[in-house]
Amino acid sequence: MREVYSAVSLFSGAGGMDVGFANAGFDVVFANDINKAACDTYNLNHSITSLCGDLRDYKDHLSKFRNVDLVFGGPPCQGFSVAGKMNPEDERSQLIWSFFDKIQLLKPRAFVCENVKALAVNKRWSLVRDGLIEKSNSLGYITALIVLNASDYGVSQARERMFLVGVEKGKAKVSSLEFQAALMASLDLKKESPIVVSDLIRSLGPAGSLNNSRTCSAIITYAKNPVLRKSPYAGMLFNGAGRPINPNGVALTLAASMGGNKTPIIDEAEIFNGEPSYVVNYHGQLLKGLAPRTGIAPSRLRRITVDEALAIQSFPHDYKMAGSQSAMYRQIGNAVPCRLAEVVAKTVSDVLSVGLKGFIGKKLVA
Repeated sequence: MREVYSAVSLFSGAGGMDVGFANAGFDVVFANDINKAACDTYNLNHSITSLCGDLRDYKDHLSKFRNVDLVFGGPPCQGFSVAGKMNPEDERSQLIWSFFDKIQLLKPRAFVCENVKALAVNKRWSLVRDGLIEKSNSLGYITALIVLNASDYGVSQARERMFLVGVEKGKAKVSSLEFQAALMASLDLKKESPIVVSDLIRSLGPAGSLNNSRTCSAIITYAKNPVLRKSPYAGMLFNGAGRPINPNGVALTLAASMGGNKTPIIDEAEIFNGEPSYVVNYHGQLLKGLAPRTGIAPSRLRRITVDEALAIQSFPHDYKMAGSQSAMYRQIGNAVPCRLAEVVAKTVSDVLSVGLKGFIGKKLVA
């Protein structure tokens, strides 16, 4: 039995991280997001109410949770993402500092700050990275900056994310390098193979069936000037930002821009009837020099459903969603995969249970 630790959730969104941390034994006592649809979704699925509005307006309420065991959250990442403009002046880039203002206010035993991989590795953000680590150190935390791929932890999606993990150093004489090495060793033991997309979707049933009812009606049309890559699942064979997903592998990162023709594509006849891949065959014909097709693609090609997007993000199968369909897709794309969050949470729980020195000195065995 894991000890139950208290946790504050910031920038909670639809609650993906919260599902993972709750599964790992954390008792979430506060949640907040500025997006109403996301808060409504959160409140349909969790035992506490996500307070909707600007986090800065809840300082007095938050103050009640000083000395909480953990603070976790994923500040908006659009300002740092390679999918965006990577603008240092983007207002959303500043919200990560609001997260650390709350660390200073609450003085938790530990924190987990999630964001896009670019913040951890891109030279453009080196000053931000250094600043966050310096801020953490000044507040008495030892930190580890790690990048994890969700597909290494049982998630049907190759989604890379950064986690800055901090733990109160106290009197422990350990280095950040020692902490990072122990953290990664513990995470390595928790790795598991993901379910391939075709198996995941078959478990839900065909689009429109009882457990897979929230369908996307956006049509799929052929690209007039296809962009060809070596892989049939790269390039652009069809119009729109939604690309085909390889059913025999894992999905690429599900974007917050999903909805309409930005929603990824699957071949239902291949998945449910075992027919040869339409995407692979069409790609092969284009490579041989055949002319691109025009008009609407056959109905066997369709956009992934809301239910499938939730499953790919490893949400519970009965997770309820609020808002318009585009808002649902956006909430899912913005979320941290629940299973990835759970793995990180269990590792942090391990640190809290034995302390820094105990965790670093612990013999990690499978």
